[in-house]
Amino acid sequence: MRDGYPPVTIIGAGLVGSLLAALLAQRGFAVEVFERRPDPRVHGFLGGRSINLALAERGLHALRQAGLAEAVLAQAVMMRGRMVHPLGGEPNLQRYGKDDSEVIWSVSRGDLNMLLIDAAERAGAAMHFDAPLLDAKFDGGPNVVRIGHDRDHARDAHAPIVIGADGAGSALRAAMARRIDLGERVEPLGHGYKELEIPPASGSHPFAIEANALHIWPRGHYMCIALPNAQGSFTVTLFLPNEGAYPSFATLPDVQAARAFFEEQFPDALALMPTFDADWSAHPVGQLATLYLDRWHLDGRALLVGDAAHAIVPFHGQGMNAGFEDAAELAPMLAARPHDPAAVCAQFQRVRKPDADAIARMALENYLEMRDGVADPHYLAKRELAAALTERAPTHFMSRYRMVSFTHLPYAYCLQRGREQDALLESLLDGRANVADIDIDDAVARVRTELSPLPASN
Repeated sequence: MRDGYPPVTIIGAGLVGSLLAALLAQRGFAVEVFERRPDPRVHGFLGGRSINLALAERGLHALRQAGLAEAVLAQAVMMRGRMVHPLGGEPNLQRYGKDDSEVIWSVSRGDLNMLLIDAAERAGAAMHFDAPLLDAKFDGGPNVVRIGHDRDHARDAHAPIVIGADGAGSALRAAMARRIDLGERVEPLGHGYKELEIPPASGSHPFAIEANALHIWPRGHYMCIALPNAQGSFTVTLFLPNEGAYPSFATLPDVQAARAFFEEQFPDALALMPTFDADWSAHPVGQLATLYLDRWHLDGRALLVGDAAHAIVPFHGQGMNAGFEDAAELAPMLAARPHDPAAVCAQFQRVRKPDADAIARMALENYLEMRDGVADPHYLAKRELAAALTERAPTHFMSRYRMVSFTHLPYAYCLQRGREQDALLESLLDGRANVADIDIDDAVARVRTELSPLPASN
């Protein structure tokens, strides 16, 4: 460990905590990580959250810094775009990017977490499992974290810098909030989710449907999606209002009602799910919400990252990527100013919070696009026009999705630029549904005149 570097304590050995531990330990910090769950490499991965996740360029960039990108991609399944399944129609692929150089990857949460834990230990981080945070004291003296399942079987550890990477229900955030008002707000989406499965197919080809796509069954106010897994199965997730008129989770009281609903709205998906009844009965309805904080840190003593600071809904596939980007930003900041953690924490919040707020908004907007827009003629016309403008004026036009998923441009910039581009698309279409009716040369000229050149993305 590097002489003079203060030790760092991380609460949470999930995806973000383990990656941050690896990045800091690689830079010479003495890192100690406390995780409330048992070691998944010994006891198996204890889920409760999505089985697989979408990995995009921001997350890959952070993994490259830790030397882990190739190992992760070896476990991942490429997704070229959205395979849209209209009710009663043929599926159609809507590409994410211009070609196979712009794809996202479906990764197993459990496998990725174990890979990151191994990497953190190899780098020198001390990992402690079955070690929940009971409390943390920030009373002006040395920081003390109390670890244990109950007061009678707890131990105290001195922690000059404590970083909370312990998720949306962060115990460290709760301890910090007892010391200072963090301005916490939780906004429920009002929609929940239930996970199901399409198992591997028999025969030489294990995938029952197109492997290299994220499948969507859009139905207006709700939808199903399916992400591929490396062994050939798909994780299917139904997103549905919690309450209200049919269909909602409140109007599907049992598996018989659920099956009838799927027969009506998702018959092609249901035909591929032989364990539907058992999966529906066994898997609880998960809830979705967005977490906002006005303050992420307590001077230089404690700092929140990832979902502990800015949990978002999953509809842009950016929650993990945003958390990894946190880790990739924070590690060099701490290494550059190891003896001024208060300044580092303030800088980190100043840099990252606008981007966290922006991706929270874009994730909510993407839910509307995924469940409704992908099948809407006006959306499809804008998408076609955007593709033409991207090809003709690539220095001035790039879809918001591509900016978010395939560049390192700040999320806040992507949000603002996306609004400007969308307004121009609406003006160019002017109510028309046929892109062929638009003078594309005139449209390109307007793009170059009305939009500033895109900044370098890397």
